[in-house]
Order: sequence, then structure tokens, then C-alpha cells
Amino acid sequence: HLMAYLKGTMNYQLVFDKSYPLIEGYSDSDYAGNVDNRKSTSGFCFMLGGCAITWRSRRQATVALSTAEAEYVGLSEATKEALWLRTMISQLNYDHVGNNATIIHADNTASISMASNPVLHDRSKHIDVRHHFIREKVENNEIKFQQIFTADQTADIFTKSLDKAAHQ
Repeated sequence: HLMAYLKGTMNYQLVFDKSYPLIEGYSDSDYAGNVDNRKSTSGFCFMLGGCAITWRSRRQATVALSTAEAEYVGLSEATKEALWLRTMISQLNYDHVGNNATIIHADNTASISMASNPVLHDRSKHIDVRHHFIREKVENNEIKFQQIFTADQTADIFTKSLDKAAHQ
């Protein structure tokens, strides 16, 4: 399958387009997807000029107690990657990052609300403090979360099996 894929995509290329945002991310998580230990999987990818330049899929270190928590932990990991990309691009003297927030797309309303609201909720105070740093990054306008439809979630491929049409 791999060789057939490589042969069929030999003419593909990355085309960076100025009409796309400089850096744009997608973050997703499954909830309790591992049937053995019930840990969730987080996945993200980041685009530069419309082309995927970095991505990751990783099992979460702790068991999430809700879908919102699993997605929030995933947003935390994506935020760390976005901050690293912002630093790298600014060190290349590319000043277009500046004061513009890096947008990370997510499909879970509750996790976006937790990240955007600095008030701790009774339902989220059990979440490890290390994940709450993303609230500060939202307040400082470094990161902005936008909700998207699940069907448009580019990071789905990193967290679950997809049918052929969705995969392609």
C-alpha cells in the first residue's frame, strides 16, 4: 500500500499560498479511545500558507473524565506547538506573526469555552494545572480558538480511523 501511495503521489508538491493565514492549526481528541486503559488520543496539525508542516498524534498521559477534558488537554498540546512555531518564525525575522493570534480550530465547544474563560468552573477544577496555561495565551492574544464542524476537522485523521472518502 505504501509503495502504491508513493507512486501515485510522485507529482504532488507543497504550494504555499499567501491567501491562507501564516500559521493555522487544527486540534482534535478522541475520548477514552484506548479500550485497555481508557486513555484518549490527541492529535494536531499546523499549516503554513495552507500546507501541513507539523503534526502529532499521541496518547494522553492521564485518563480524561469527559470529552471536554480530553479535547482541552489536546488544545493544550496544540498550543505548545503553536507557541514553538511562532517563536521559530519570529527568529527567522519574519514579522508577520507579530500581535496576530495564531488560530487553532477545534470542534468541541466546551473545551473552547474553558480555554477562553479564565474563571475556574466546578466541572474543570480537577484538570491538571499544567493545561490551564492556554488561558493566559488567549488573554495575551497569542492564541485564538475557533470552532469548526467535525466534518471539517483536519486533525481527525490523527485520532481515529476514517473511511476512505474522509481520509482522502
